[in-house]
Amino acid sequence: MPTRPTGTTVPRRQLGRHLRELRGKARLTVKAAAEAMEWSETTIWRIENGHTSVRGHDVELMCRIYGAPIKLTEGLVGLAKETKNGKSWWHAYGDVIPESFDLYIGLEETAERLSSYQSERVPGLVQTEDYARTLIRADNPSESDEEIERRVQVRVQRQALLTRIVEPPQINFVLHEAVLRPAIGSNEIMAGQLAHLAEVNRLPNVSVRVIPFVHGLHPGIMSGQFVMMHFPANGDGRPSEPTTIYVEGFTGALYLEKPEEVERYQAAFTSTWNAALSEADSTSFLHQAAKGFQRE
Repeated sequence: MPTRPTGTTVPRRQLGRHLRELRGKARLTVKAAAEAMEWSETTIWRIENGHTSVRGHDVELMCRIYGAPIKLTEGLVGLAKETKNGKSWWHAYGDVIPESFDLYIGLEETAERLSSYQSERVPGLVQTEDYARTLIRADNPSESDEEIERRVQVRVQRQALLTRIVEPPQINFVLHEAVLRPAIGSNEIMAGQLAHLAEVNRLPNVSVRVIPFVHGLHPGIMSGQFVMMHFPANGDGRPSEPTTIYVEGFTGALYLEKPEEVERYQAAFTSTWNAALSEADSTSFLHQAAKGFQRE
């Protein structure tokens, strides 16, 4: 049976979203699902909306009823275990949850505003195919060309978020100059990537700002790179989801949502945003950087 919620809501929200989608694909009503599980309709509703955690073997049974694939079932069972974690949630890829089970994408798609500071590489949402392919291949040297291309296309498909017709999110990027200088792949690839960033900066809902080396110390150096996701309000005016900070690591990703954590990252982003070049000056900076790679 479901249990009372503990810790971060991120795994509960994502588990509920996936279970709701599976039930929909199986064309089962909440009533039918509840009867199959011998639960109340309220229990199904609470699980699907992330209001309660649920045991792994119950998730496995739900997946069997919904006809879920084995790999997805394994991922959801692992996610169910994380719903009882009392700490900020650490999603360790390759442990209880398969690496291909990308929870961040689900959050990204539902956010109404994304604020991102990056100090090492261009964010996935604004990577060119060639740039993305270079990074993905370097990170997965043993994968086949077919698998590399599949991963590249997943990354590219995410980018539809920027120009979707219905309520595209506001996305603010701050990129340290260190992101723009290494020739990732080749000078040609890097020149194309920087030109793409300048082009993306023309979108009404996207703003890219560069913080140059000459600025010196700024809060982003202390915080490290991160993405802050804000979610739309419900009918009662309250956020549908708590603001969530995503911090990616080499072997996993940290999701933070405690008010004091969010407040510190919000302050760091605001200070870094204010320290960066204006949008117009950043576009000029990107064009100049691209020309530098073209001349080399």
